[in-house]
Amino acid sequence: MNVITYTYLFVALTFAIYIFIAIRTRAKSTKDYYVANSGVHPILNGMATAADWMSASAFISLPGLIGFFGYGGSVYLLGATGGFVVLSLLIAPYLRKFGKYTVPDFVGDRYYSNKARFIAVICALFISFTYLAGQMRGVGIVFSRFLEVNINTGVFIGAAIVFFYAVLGGMKGITYTQIAQYIVLLTAFITPCIFISIMLTNQMIPSFGLGSTLNDGSGVYLLDKLDGLHQELGFSEYTTGGKSKIEMFAIIATMMIGTAGLPHVIVRFFTVPKVSDARKSGGYALFFIALMFLAIPAIGAFSKYILIETVSNQHYIDMPSWFKTWEEIGLITFTDLNQDGIIQYTNSNNNELFVDSDIIFLATSEMAKLPNWVIALVASGGLAAALSTAAGLLLVISTSIAHDLFKKQINHKLSEQQELMIARIASAFSIGVGIYFGIYPPSFVAETTTLAFSIAASAFFPIIFLGIFYKKMNSQGAIAGMLTGMIFSVSYIIYFKFLDADPETYLFGISPQGIGIVGMTLNFIVALSVVRFFPPPSQEIQLLVEDMRYPKGTNKPLNH
Repeated sequence: MNVITYTYLFVALTFAIYIFIAIRTRAKSTKDYYVANSGVHPILNGMATAADWMSASAFISLPGLIGFFGYGGSVYLLGATGGFVVLSLLIAPYLRKFGKYTVPDFVGDRYYSNKARFIAVICALFISFTYLAGQMRGVGIVFSRFLEVNINTGVFIGAAIVFFYAVLGGMKGITYTQIAQYIVLLTAFITPCIFISIMLTNQMIPSFGLGSTLNDGSGVYLLDKLDGLHQELGFSEYTTGGKSKIEMFAIIATMMIGTAGLPHVIVRFFTVPKVSDARKSGGYALFFIALMFLAIPAIGAFSKYILIETVSNQHYIDMPSWFKTWEEIGLITFTDLNQDGIIQYTNSNNNELFVDSDIIFLATSEMAKLPNWVIALVASGGLAAALSTAAGLLLVISTSIAHDLFKKQINHKLSEQQELMIARIASAFSIGVGIYFGIYPPSFVAETTTLAFSIAASAFFPIIFLGIFYKKMNSQGAIAGMLTGMIFSVSYIIYFKFLDADPETYLFGISPQGIGIVGMTLNFIVALSVVRFFPPPSQEIQLLVEDMRYPKGTNKPLNH
């Protein structure tokens, strides 16, 4: 069978499984819809969290970023994995004990303020829509190549499918669908990694292949070969990267802190039965994520090596069919500047080849001439990665609007059925916004996703952290801090990503992907300054905060 036939088969089979699970586990109550009735085993929740986390940015775009930036691309891996440690230790167990459905729900009750709740809803929507844009872009890229439709059509098809099972199943359906999607995406990612590692280095484990010699008889290490190729083409050495130290630090810190403020990740810890299970879920999620993330540096290097060897200084008419197919949909562009028909791939004004980094992993299996079934498997994995996260984001958006806005602030008398109806209508609206940004994304998939981390780090993390560990933090300080962090980060992103401002004017040399560390600092400074000018929370709130921090059966401080 050819690639298209295999792809239709795999995609149809996996989607049938997802939809079947959604129907069997459909939400019948608001607790089912919001937190899966808090009945998910921590191991299963860890798998679902990993799928929620390993979005299109990880599956599709991260190998490309590492392939293009080399060492500089490692910031995304370090920040992402480190963030789960912060989340599991400092945030998740406490929020689970507090017992609310959403982050805005926690903010509203902890800071005894509907104003704070409303601002938290706005923050959650900004974060979720930004993150959703990256996922819908990833869906469009996969569909456009492997189902041979244009990117816009691919976005619409993916949106329709995720809308169906997300709206029908709610968190309960999404959770068990994400477990299946984790298995699919992990299998789809590791399989080509193993094939290519063996092909290039005779090493079955990709991470070992990364540090091994090429099996071409030269005795040259893969990374040394890549460094040499990069230098020949005018790029910086692969193993040194091209980012400044402050930029690398800022992106790593922003992703770590932003992880602990992402609403669609935090809500996963509300689905387990006990507080201790929330911490366990974080550990399991980190393990399941590591199974894939450990292979990403290897496949990034393999992909870049194969790309250079395949296209550099080769005649255009000799390019294989995959090159022409990606070219037709606009994600590879060859401009023959000197009219000699030879592809000049360099880091100079004479460069004739543009390759969208989002296609690198998807195209690698074809570049390496792997079996057609492996190429199709990669396509199904890419869709699983994008749709699993998109579903979680839809849930956050719908619950923020239905529960935190309508139920808590507009009409307290809403019935469960009315609340569910509003949540599903909100999902339809958010899908429309997701489609728009999927068609007109502000950047690459991974870079678009990283912008959400900047907003989460700036707006949410300080207020959640202070809400847990500083019992005298009041609503005025929280509101001022959230507004400062959100306005700063969103304005910075709009200025540099949408208004095409000169990157030379970056604040401290930090791009929008890493600006969350500055926004977080401003949030903390403003919140801790404003808090001093207003009365502390009531004794009841302070006792509630202390109760949240201490497990049952332990002695609490006596200085209430």
